[in-house]
Amino acid sequence: MAGELPDYYFRVRENGALVFRVDTENPQRRIEMDQIAVVNIRNGEIKPHGERTLSDADVTVIRDWMQERQIVLADRDVDDILRSVDHLNLTTQWAQSRATDEQLENVTDALLLAMHDLRGVLVRRKAERLISKEKAS
Repeated sequence: MAGELPDYYFRVRENGALVFRVDTENPQRRIEMDQIAVVNIRNGEIKPHGERTLSDADVTVIRDWMQERQIVLADRDVDDILRSVDHLNLTTQWAQSRATDEQLENVTDALLLAMHDLRGVLVRRKAERLISKEKAS
């Protein structure tokens, strides 16, 4: 049924979420949210809130959400990096065509160090992948 609320609500926070059970089956027809757990995406931990015991259904819904959330976060990471590539291109165009000497003086060292660091990491990781690929062959 369209417009029906889900049984669970996940309030996203750093590294996970607070999990609430949603209840609209009360005499006032108000939306009530009862916190049932805290989850940590990074280490996979699910902690029941207070003295609660989570049902198998609760745990299944939470684990499914955690799996979906990890996919969303991984996709966002890649999208953020691709946006960074676009931003680097825009920065290059700005430095070439519009930046004043004073503006370049303010950003050049920081940009050069960050790009040098990034280049080193990318070259090392690419070499590691090539070596792993050769070993697998």
